[in-house]
Amino acid sequence: MLITAMPMPNPAHSLPRFVDALTDIAEGGSESIWLPQLPAMPGIAGWDPLIVLALLGQRAPAVKLGTAVSVIYGQHPFTLARQALAASAAVGGRLTLGLGLSHPPVVEALGYRYDKPAAFMDEYLTALLPALAGVAVDVHGEFITAIGQVEARDAPVPSVVLAALGPRMLRIAGSRTDGTVTSWVGPRTLDAHIVPLLTKAAAAAGRPAPRVVAGLPVVVTDCPDDARAVIDEEFAATGSLPAYRAMFEREGVTGPGDVSLVGDEAEVEAQLRRLVEVGVTEFVGTPLGDAASQARTLEFLAAARTH
Repeated sequence: MLITAMPMPNPAHSLPRFVDALTDIAEGGSESIWLPQLPAMPGIAGWDPLIVLALLGQRAPAVKLGTAVSVIYGQHPFTLARQALAASAAVGGRLTLGLGLSHPPVVEALGYRYDKPAAFMDEYLTALLPALAGVAVDVHGEFITAIGQVEARDAPVPSVVLAALGPRMLRIAGSRTDGTVTSWVGPRTLDAHIVPLLTKAAAAAGRPAPRVVAGLPVVVTDCPDDARAVIDEEFAATGSLPAYRAMFEREGVTGPGDVSLVGDEAEVEAQLRRLVEVGVTEFVGTPLGDAASQARTLEFLAAARTH
């Protein structure tokens, strides 16, 4: 299992400072760095992940890069294809384009309805995937109209994965893309729900075994109860989002702290082994806590990659 990092952007940091911080993580041994596209809200850093990754790729020539995720609402498939191909060309093909639907409050704030999200994604891919491949597109759908062709000479086509949690989204991810990238999904749900449905869909479509990228907070600490309480408080809003609430119910837990990887080095290592056992191919850890805790966590993750 590939062990990677997804640091959260600090709204107090300038873009150069953020890229410096990411470069330090890459030079510290991270094999891959993923970045989210965060909602446009006060107190949240607004840097575009594809632009940041293109800049980082110039500074860190070996590290793999990914978005977790780029939100498809508000971006025409041709616009996103151009951005992704430019970033992929800038980093020499080391990019994974993670796509997601976000959540009703975020999407509705952009003026979109969130009544058919899976159908929207399916139709979006019908335009985006050929556009990424440089193929002519002629889509006249319920949600998307896309007529034309995106040309980006010598730009490597990025791997595409979907943030997929429900059955229909997992079928789309398995049958049409390289896999899934999940958030707030614990090992029981990955084992009994995510991996089987995704793998079945990929096999039925004649596609290779899918990538299963699991993103979770990770805190290496000697005070796990305190750390989980902080995560529950900081990410309390996840429980109000139907997609994540459904995952917590499947897992049999009450909140985000329960699915996070928390404990001392031996305990977190055991939790990582459990993810391997249930079929996760890549773990994307978001280090949380104060500066000392994050440094300890990043040091542990770097050492875990060598095992």
